[in-house]
Amino acid sequence: MSAPLLLRAAWSYRGFVLGSVKREFESKYRNALLGAAWSVLNPVAMILVYTVIFAQVMQARLPGRDSFFAYSIYLCAGILSWGLFAEITGRAQTMFIEKANLIKKIAFPRICLPLIVVLNALLNFCIIFGLFIVFLLATGNFPGMVFWAIVPVLALLALFAIGLGLIVGVLNVFFRDIGQFFGIVLQFWFWLTPIVYTPDIVPVGVRELLAYNPLAAIIGACQTIVVHGAAPHWPSLAPAFALGLGMCWFGLRLFRKRAGDMLDEL
Repeated sequence: MSAPLLLRAAWSYRGFVLGSVKREFESKYRNALLGAAWSVLNPVAMILVYTVIFAQVMQARLPGRDSFFAYSIYLCAGILSWGLFAEITGRAQTMFIEKANLIKKIAFPRICLPLIVVLNALLNFCIIFGLFIVFLLATGNFPGMVFWAIVPVLALLALFAIGLGLIVGVLNVFFRDIGQFFGIVLQFWFWLTPIVYTPDIVPVGVRELLAYNPLAAIIGACQTIVVHGAAPHWPSLAPAFALGLGMCWFGLRLFRKRAGDMLDEL
């Protein structure tokens, strides 16, 4: 089935996709006394911790920026972006295994599962990022209209994440060690991406290696928009875009080829 046909099939099951997203969000807080309020309290606590610890206790400052909150904003922008990537890939690597009973009992386009993963992650991200925007406005650090440039950057991040997650998800059905190994890879990947540090403080040789890390360009673009109030260098995102499209194509091809075998393994 071609990509347009897959998208058309997913659109015809949009009620199923949106209903699944709603159910997963509600089930996340069903037995909690404060319910969905935790989706607000957790990010607020995170922003306060980064602000207090780094801006006041550690007196951390971002090179070239005089703002008292610059490093905290840089850190939040990086960690929130990474969190979106990690949630999509983390959920995608187990989506076929976790939905095994659903896959066996109900006939629906399997492409709906990656869409549910992405929409759930984006819903959680929008809540957290919305509070981050409130923080930027309250501290007088909102970058202005250039902030809208973050939308295509985040779309690229989601594309890259689901492409990688789809490949890992299919492989994880047949080789369960893949999921464990990928968790280790993510830990190293996090520290090889300029999130808690800036690229200019690492040795020149290491800085050159960062050019081969697609997430360094994507997350760096988010940080440039939020911290410096400037549009990212769009050509630098082209390799990540090409790689994301390539992984989505390969992931869908791999899924279509192994769909029958996956039912036997689940």
